[in-house]
Parts: sequence; C-alpha cells; structure tokens
Amino acid sequence: MAHRIREAMAPAKHERGPAGGEGKIVEADETYIGGKEKNKHAVKRHSGRGGVGKQVAFALVERGGKVRSYHVPNVTGETLRPIIVTQISRDSALMTDEAGQYRHVGAEFARHGKVNHGIGEYVRGEAHTNTVEGYFSILKRGIVGTYHSVSEAHLKRYLGEFDFRYNHREAVGINDTERTDAAIAGTVGKRLKYHQANEATNAQAEGAGVLALAR
Repeated sequence: MAHRIREAMAPAKHERGPAGGEGKIVEADETYIGGKEKNKHAVKRHSGRGGVGKQVAFALVERGGKVRSYHVPNVTGETLRPIIVTQISRDSALMTDEAGQYRHVGAEFARHGKVNHGIGEYVRGEAHTNTVEGYFSILKRGIVGTYHSVSEAHLKRYLGEFDFRYNHREAVGINDTERTDAAIAGTVGKRLKYHQANEATNAQAEGAGVLALAR
C-alpha cells in the first residue's frame, strides 16, 4: 500500500513541462544511495570504491522552485544528457560541478556555471550546487532515519515521495491540507499492480522513459 501511495505522489509525465526558463537557474547533480560496504553481509559486498554496489540518484532543482529526481543506471554523459535537455528549458542557466559528463551539455543552455569541488571550490558568484546538495541531504536523512535502507526495485518510488515532500513543503507556502489534496489528486489515472512493485526492471522506468523521449 505504501508503494501505491508513493506512486501517486510522483507527477505524471504530461503534468510537467521543462524546469527553469529565461532568467532562471537550475542545478544538476548526482548522488549514490546505499549502505557502507563494511556494514553489509559478506555475500552482498562489492569490491571497489566510490559508488560501486550503490544505486545512482540524479536530480535537477530549480532555485526557488521544484525538484525532479531520477534513478539512473550510471552517471555518463550518454545517460544524463537526454534527461537534462528534455527536462530543463534551454533558456535556463545550468549549474553543475566540474564533472566531465556536464561539460558538453552545458553549452546547450543560456549559461553554464561550474564549481570545482576537487580544489575545494563550492561557490563562485552565482555558480554553486548547494540547493541540489541540500535536497540530497534531506533525501538521505529521510531514507536512513525513517526507512533505514531501500532496494533497487523501490528507489524510484522513494524518490517520488521525497520529490513530492520537497515540492509541497511549507517553505513554498503549501499547508497540510493542500499537500494532502495534492497527494489524493495524484491517484487519478494511476495503478500500481502488485507484481510491478517488486520488479527491479521497473525501478528505473521513469528515467528510461525520459531517455526514450530524447532519442
């Protein structure tokens, strides 16, 4: 039942246009979701460093606006570019870190601001990714503090839940009644069948759909 509620929280693809627009700023970044290897059972451990053995969440946050996040298979430019160019207005300013996957796609927008975290640079004028990193902090605290862990099959729906909470927070003037009404309205036209809820192949369906639209 909880996953059906999360499915309702996620906006239908036809309900949202591109984020940003002329004079607006959108931040893009990725993070890894998953426990520390040393805390896993031996049969579930993965060798390697960084994101090995973890799931990837990619998010776009419009400053002063909403977030939209995706469960993606990797962070290559080939994977992320179709999401970025279909989900952000080309009239926007794009803000990212110095990662190579953003280098070329940034030229497709009105401006591309970058910060180099590798040398300890986190803000340079209007360029920073503090907003999207703040969202990731909320996401990870919520997962660890409330759910402890999430599986690959369900990560997409947890992202939908946290996107909904962020986009309907009190800070943007939405009260509890309005938030509840929005969640109920989201059930219209949606149905999550039992056999879908545990399919790992369904986990990245939204991101895959965006990729398909861009091709």
